[in-house]
Amino acid sequence: MSSKWLFTLTLSGILSMAGCASITRGTTDTLIVESNPSGADVRLSNGMTGKTPAAFKLPRKDSLVVTITKDGYESIEINVIPQIVGAGSAGMAGNIVFGGLIGAAVDASTGAMHDLKPNPISVNLVRANRR
Repeated sequence: MSSKWLFTLTLSGILSMAGCASITRGTTDTLIVESNPSGADVRLSNGMTGKTPAAFKLPRKDSLVVTITKDGYESIEINVIPQIVGAGSAGMAGNIVFGGLIGAAVDASTGAMHDLKPNPISVNLVRANRR
């Protein structure tokens, strides 16, 4: 096999892997929720719950509201939204460059080109006023 052929084959393989965000990044993201003090209750608008520090595996395409509560402290609500960033936009660009309209449609519909933001969520809980 000639070195030119080997180079072309290697380059094609590398570039094809950079194309589709659904393959390279997946359709889920891990949302991390931390609080100070720890041990706060976390409730996501999709029904998932946990205690800080917590990690939730979520679809990259879905917006949600994270509510953090702890007895004696004020509750906090944080909106988490999917945003196109870094590797997601590179995956979409790869789809466009290599003519992958199907790949681009899949990435857009599955949210693979998104990251959940903010992530991680790290909050300092404020003591509630007792009257």
